[in-house]
Amino acid sequence: MALFRRKSENATPLDGVDLLLADLDGVVYKGPDAIPFAVESLNSAAETVRVGYITNNASRTDAAVASHLSDLGLAVRPTDVVTSPQAAVRLLGSHIAAGSTVLVIGGDGLVDEVQKAGFSVTRSAEDDPAAVIQGFSPEVGWQHLAEAAFALQGRTEAERPWIATNTDWTIPVARGIAPGNGTLVSAVHTAAGRLPLVAGKPEVAIFEEAVARFSADKPLFIGDRLDTDILGANRAGIDSVLVLTGIDGAKQLIAADADSRPTYILRDLRGLSEPYPETVTARNGAVTVGDSTVAIDGNDVRILKEGDELDLLRAACAAIWNSGRAIYGLEVPVRLYA
Repeated sequence: MALFRRKSENATPLDGVDLLLADLDGVVYKGPDAIPFAVESLNSAAETVRVGYITNNASRTDAAVASHLSDLGLAVRPTDVVTSPQAAVRLLGSHIAAGSTVLVIGGDGLVDEVQKAGFSVTRSAEDDPAAVIQGFSPEVGWQHLAEAAFALQGRTEAERPWIATNTDWTIPVARGIAPGNGTLVSAVHTAAGRLPLVAGKPEVAIFEEAVARFSADKPLFIGDRLDTDILGANRAGIDSVLVLTGIDGAKQLIAADADSRPTYILRDLRGLSEPYPETVTARNGAVTVGDSTVAIDGNDVRILKEGDELDLLRAACAAIWNSGRAIYGLEVPVRLYA
């Protein structure tokens, strides 16, 4: 990947983009409240580029998500929202017959999509479901997870498919970081001894649906997680932004593997319309971004010049990633990730 390489000093991440796709939790909002500068920045972007939204959160319908975003001040229709339940139900349809009974572990968003696809919904393994589909909801508890385990025990994937909307380990909420759907899926996996098929990020189906729905040629995706958002965008061949308002920060970025590195790093969404600094790599491997320079000297990552804090992080990432060295083999100054 040509990390941070720009055509001119005045180019912004939005230049040449015909579709801006934004994750929700940790990018647009945390809990019910908007993240600072997110709404204003997305509204500004919408003046020149189509904006859509992608979410792994399966607890709400696309209409409910659109309503929430509209309440925050964004102009959003349900068709602007691509959800992991939508991707999961499409995957479900390729594994079981139309009209089959499906055990749903999740909230209204997942139930709504299963029903819209023509399947019958059950909440009990005793109804002999053709498949199990599982997504996040704050109301999911032990009894629901137990029903999934009962339905899957002793059944192979061919006999009774199990589809998870996503496997995010955590979810950012107003009070902090909470367990996500990945922890609930793991509980069922432990009891049933099986792994699910996964529809949402980092799998490509949800990205492909978004690109096809909006007929995009040059999309740009914004996320806050490397292991789902950025990995998924890279797998789908889409340029990506990691915004530092959600789950992952400097420590995760400098340690990111080659498959999970973003095209751009932004402090917040105001950076979408701001000139993105060029990354200059010297012959000795030293990397300069703005007034910050970082180099690899043996096993040491050295700060040669410290300018803007964000440019320092960008320079450090580029220097470490370009080195091809594993992060555990390098001595990294605490200043770069504290």
